[in-house]
Formats: sequence, structure tokens, C-alpha cells
Amino acid sequence: MKPLSCCLVAAVAIIPAVCLAASPYAGEQSRSIKSLSQQDIADYMGGKGMGFAKAAELNGYPGPAHVLELADKLALTPVQKSRTEEVFARMQTRARELGARLVEEERRLDELFASRAISHQSLAASVSSIASLQSELRATHLQAHLDQTEILSAAQTARYWQLRGYAYASPQPHQGH
Repeated sequence: MKPLSCCLVAAVAIIPAVCLAASPYAGEQSRSIKSLSQQDIADYMGGKGMGFAKAAELNGYPGPAHVLELADKLALTPVQKSRTEEVFARMQTRARELGARLVEEERRLDELFASRAISHQSLAASVSSIASLQSELRATHLQAHLDQTEILSAAQTARYWQLRGYAYASPQPHQGH
């Protein structure tokens, strides 16, 4: 056999093995809720942002959690800090409530599939409920950024932009004052 023929035979022999490689989901079948990692569950239950407010954050609308982290560097007044704490608390309360409901809906969907009790109707209802909760959750986080912007001055918003590492871009920060 010629060397080129040997290489082709070897390559053809390897292709099926590569195609039969494990799924990127391998190991996730043992999760309590197949579609959510433990970290996802913890983040939903904790009201974490999970990137839901990137449209606001990356377009110059500061988030209350980060504003509180940067309170000293932003020179928040006592009134600004108090209002920011209120925005954050309101967001956290609502996000945790929605996150808990979303985790429960994902659990129900998983159980429907696991028990083989899923139907076209129950699938549609379950997915619709999950999508609605995801929408509400995202709106909650985005609304907090919108509310926060009304609290900061233009200079504080620009400083936030720098402190968060976005200074290399041209910010279009929005202000409430």
C-alpha cells in the first residue's frame, strides 16, 4: 500500500470515532433539573443579574449593585445612596421571587419529560410560563438600571463608566438630572 493510501485508510478509521465522541451535555443527565446547573439555580434564587441587563449596562445605564460597590469612588450623597439601596432592594426582592418561580417551572418541565407525561399541550404551557418569567426577570433587572440612572449625575455616570472598565469605548451615558 502506498503511504497516501495508508493515511486515507487511517483517517477513514478515525472519523467514526470522532463522530461518536461524547456529547457536550455528558454528565448533565444527573442534574436535579437537567436544564439548569447548580450555579444557575443559585443565581436565580439569589436574584443575580446573570447578564440580563447588558443592554442597559453597556449603553451607559449603571446598575444599582455596582453603584453601591463603587459608592465611595462615585462620591454618592447620603440621599443617592439611600435611593440606590431602595432600587437595589426592590430589584432583589422581585428578582428572587421570579427566580424561584422560574426554577420551579424548570423543575416541572424536567419532571414532565422524566415521567414521560409530557404532551404537546403541557409542553407549550410550560415553555410559555418559563418564557414569561424570563421576560419579567430581565425587565426587572433592566428597570433597575433605568431607575438608577435617574439618581446619578452625568459626571457620576461617566465616572461609573470608567470604573467599570468601559472607558476605552465612547459612552453615551444617560442621566436623570
